[in-house]
Amino acid sequence: MGRIKTTYLKRKTKELFKLHGDKFATEFTQNKTITNAYTDIKSKKLRNIIAGYMTRLKQKEQ
Repeated sequence: MGRIKTTYLKRKTKELFKLHGDKFATEFTQNKTITNAYTDIKSKKLRNIIAGYMTRLKQKEQ
């Protein structure tokens, strides 16, 4: 079983997906740098969780 993501993380990721969804990819490492560019999140852990969730959303989209 995986970890449960909080509502805050899901909301932020979906906002990024609506605004900049075409710039994100299905690779985690690319999404880390893109997430860092479009958000002002200081925590590396939160950035990685958002990038991972974005990767998952992009894979579902295809």
